[in-house]
Amino acid sequence: MVNKDERNQAISQAPFFSKLKVLKHQITYLILIIIGVSIIASFLNPRFASARNIFNIAQQISVLGILSMCMALLMIAGQLDISIGALAGLVGMVFTRMVIAGYDIAFSVVLVLLLATAGGFINGFIIAKSKVTPLIITLGMMYVYHGASLVIAGGRPHSLGGQFVFLGRARFGLVPLPLIIYLLVFIFAYILRRNFKYGRRLNAIGGNPMAAYLSGINVDWNVVSIYALSGLIVGLAGLVLASRIGMVRADTGLGYELQALAAVIIGGITFVGGKGSLVGAFFGVLLLGIMYNAMNIVGVSSFMQVIFLGAVIVIATVISNIGMMRRA
Repeated sequence: MVNKDERNQAISQAPFFSKLKVLKHQITYLILIIIGVSIIASFLNPRFASARNIFNIAQQISVLGILSMCMALLMIAGQLDISIGALAGLVGMVFTRMVIAGYDIAFSVVLVLLLATAGGFINGFIIAKSKVTPLIITLGMMYVYHGASLVIAGGRPHSLGGQFVFLGRARFGLVPLPLIIYLLVFIFAYILRRNFKYGRRLNAIGGNPMAAYLSGINVDWNVVSIYALSGLIVGLAGLVLASRIGMVRADTGLGYELQALAAVIIGGITFVGGKGSLVGAFFGVLLLGIMYNAMNIVGVSSFMQVIFLGAVIVIATVISNIGMMRRA
């Protein structure tokens, strides 16, 4: 006779039940929630479903999406960087001041990208050599970058004066250029993780740094390099942000680090390291952007939106942790 375990295994392997496994995937739930929120928002305000608003959402989430790819790669490698918002703001501030001073735009772009890469390198170097938790180091560096922006700004906002607006406002048909940049960054990060040894090393380091070291991986170099790469991507986000809003202040960029953290946690990436889906992070960004836009459309105050962001981080982290405990 066939015992109970064998019967259950046979049932679970049947085509119908194997298709139902998709319902256990977090990305499936994200897509269903996105559809549900969109339907509710469209019912409350028909303007939400208009083509113009949809492409506005795409443009609005681009900077967050680029920064979320940095956060996702770092967290998969067992790292964290909450200075990315301040660094993006510093990039925008330095670039704007250079443009105002009359420097060549191409030269200014290259210089601030190098500045951002150096900022990420410094973060990674300190973390790799001191072995201090990334949260503490990047918290301190967040204040360093923000303080530098305050000094450079001199307490005043600075405008690009209509220059360099194409990066943040240009469109190809209805498709915003920032969205194209975000998609290219996503594709780059996805290929880097899936198709290169470097990406697999990041997984190994995030999963077990000591085991990675014993297997011959140079853990310190990889940690420093992923922070430097993250800095470069943050620099690109800072340029897109400055170009889109056309004016920067010392606090421009602050808050994006928590939004990026919320997006990747919603997408299923946890603080454990070695696991997580960049596709999940992509849909996490989309869900967050749709929710913010929906709240604006229906008239939810900005103060309530801050409460919402905090609640999302807590709830998504708890749900992810419960899921890991069940799989353990």
